[in-house]
Amino acid sequence: MSPKKSQYQRQIDQTVPRSPKVKNGLWAFMVGGSLCTLGEGLYQWMTLSGMEQKTARTLASCGLILLAAVLTLLQVFDNLAKRAGAGTLVPITGFANAVVSPAIEFKTEGYVLGVGAKMFTIAGPVIVYGTVASVVYGVIYWLWQTL
Repeated sequence: MSPKKSQYQRQIDQTVPRSPKVKNGLWAFMVGGSLCTLGEGLYQWMTLSGMEQKTARTLASCGLILLAAVLTLLQVFDNLAKRAGAGTLVPITGFANAVVSPAIEFKTEGYVLGVGAKMFTIAGPVIVYGTVASVVYGVIYWLWQTL
């Protein structure tokens, strides 16, 4: 005999703890905003030191990637993500964490079959899409210029 929907829902409500949505939202906002502010701060610092804007943008992005990779390696990023949730999914830091995490997890399988193979489970599709999309956009641009 299966329980009725209302009984089942009541049982779920009693078992599953309530999520503090406002608190979680504020944490996500604060952490995500802090990561973005850090990136902007790096960019501003580099441009004020006389660096070209294009180079400063690239190096600020690389700095955030490096920071996220190192924090993932030290298991700080995962602990932060447990509290901040979606706030750590700022595209650059979230992607760096998604690439580094499987590589660290599978390092016991060796550098080629473990680290190398698992690192590209996330990065592979992104790299392939980026490459194919750039070729397609390049062909469209070339056709547009020649017509």
